[in-house]
Amino acid sequence: MKLRHPLLIRIAAFTAAILVRLWMSTMRVRIISADGQRHPVDPATRRYLYAFWHESLLAPIITKPKIRVLISQHRDGELIAQCCHWLGIGTFRGSTSRGGSQALLEMIRSNDAAHLGITPDGPKGPRRELQPGTVMIASQSGLQVVPVGVGYVNAWRMRSWDQFALPKPFSTLTGVIGQPIEVPSDLGRQELRAWQQYIQDQMLAMTALAEDWAERLKSDPQAAPPYLSTTQVLRRCA
Repeated sequence: MKLRHPLLIRIAAFTAAILVRLWMSTMRVRIISADGQRHPVDPATRRYLYAFWHESLLAPIITKPKIRVLISQHRDGELIAQCCHWLGIGTFRGSTSRGGSQALLEMIRSNDAAHLGITPDGPKGPRRELQPGTVMIASQSGLQVVPVGVGYVNAWRMRSWDQFALPKPFSTLTGVIGQPIEVPSDLGRQELRAWQQYIQDQMLAMTALAEDWAERLKSDPQAAPPYLSTTQVLRRCA
């Protein structure tokens, strides 16, 4: 049964936020970045557009960045948006099918001290296929895109289009953060498609590395992170 009354949605969102925060507080985090920076960086120093797949929507709750994310305007999105509010995550409301243009414009014009976050295959997929909104935001805002790959040592997978990942309590999240990508302004249609493909390829590559790392951690808790470059930086959080 879907919730329709605003008061019931607020109560459900508040309850869900408490449960999610308690659940995610049990997680261990292991992250490696390719650019030698500690991510997420202080947004007062440098703002980025972090891109991660829709199935990894819980990752920002675990890593606790100062970020605003794009959430659908559909009824289910209202519950998620209010839950994000209680979790301290800012939101923009819109999607490719409803309110998308206005939401993208708000993201492009935003200048508050917070990173932008986007799940470029959401809200309805196809899974792990990047839609053009990410390139448009980066091109017109001047923010560099940071491709993020996420893996889980132990997680349940929902039977949804994105195979949404629900990490098991006391398990480990692996994150592989790629080099920031600077997208030129004033892109033509063909250029937009080329950048769209390039960013998608980078996200898929980072995801493959993160999932491989998580798989190796199952048998070896001290497994080394994936090789990215000679300047790689490993950050471990107990």
